[in-house]
Amino acid sequence: MSIRIGTASWSHPALIDTGRFYPSEHMSPEERLHFYATQFTLVEVDSSFYAMTPPGMAQRWVERTPQDFVMNVKAFRLFTGHQTSPQALPAEVREALPAALRDKSILYYRDVPPELRDALWARFVEGIAPLRQAGRLGLVHFQFAPWIVRNPAGRAHIEHCVERMQGHMVSLEFRNFSWFNEANTRDTLAFERSLRVVHTIVDEPQGFANCVPAVWEVTHDDHALVRMHGRNEHTWNKRSNTSSGRFNYQYDDAELEGLAGEIAALDAPSLHLQVVMNNNAEDFAQANGRQLFEALHAYGANVVPPSSGKVTQLRAA
Repeated sequence: MSIRIGTASWSHPALIDTGRFYPSEHMSPEERLHFYATQFTLVEVDSSFYAMTPPGMAQRWVERTPQDFVMNVKAFRLFTGHQTSPQALPAEVREALPAALRDKSILYYRDVPPELRDALWARFVEGIAPLRQAGRLGLVHFQFAPWIVRNPAGRAHIEHCVERMQGHMVSLEFRNFSWFNEANTRDTLAFERSLRVVHTIVDEPQGFANCVPAVWEVTHDDHALVRMHGRNEHTWNKRSNTSSGRFNYQYDDAELEGLAGEIAALDAPSLHLQVVMNNNAEDFAQANGRQLFEALHAYGANVVPPSSGKVTQLRAA
């Protein structure tokens, strides 16, 4: 088993503002991505959740990263059932909406006419094509809204999304407990296996309807994904202007050692496992990613090293 470790985003304002990860706060976007790729072998593109990625932008990411670097891409929010402003849609799609929809403050997937949904899927696939063509594209990650529940409509929507992404490696993350409660866990895993998608193992607070437990199972022969959101139950459902408020948590050494043991136990000869740190307050994800790298090494795990050969120590504030 090979393991890649990375973080959700490399340009989050909360990270840049700390002044601890990047060598200079005056680095350009190009310089930041280039430096990030010397520290980690994987990154998750989160901007694609909020707006379609232009092909030219994806091509620039290819040019700024080493050949063996991997970029996961989050699916656009409309596809995953989240409320979406018409302003987040590409201009030509927004202008083609019926006037009554253009004037709404938010849209859901069901609101958009089928022909415009087709246009959005085509634009999304086109936007990430440079990554795929260059061999940089890892998983296309669908993090579904909490109201996508385990019922016939929910299952049908999941199947629809997977079908629209044929030819891509898809990972699924649920945010409703119904998918992984005691009665339904086996069925949900079987459902994921039948679709040949990657089950997302999550580490997050527990006890809320919009949380799922960590189910340490693999549903694809070749790929596995762990996403670590932190364990801050006090901020999980607190309204905040930024995601960093929700994921304000720094894992301690004991927690990371325990997680490293769980990850190492998934070992299978052909498995490519990814770990995405999404505790993105300040530089917590980068610091914990570095610590997890060392903890997995202590287990003898095959962790893919960054192009620099080591993870640089973060600077003090």
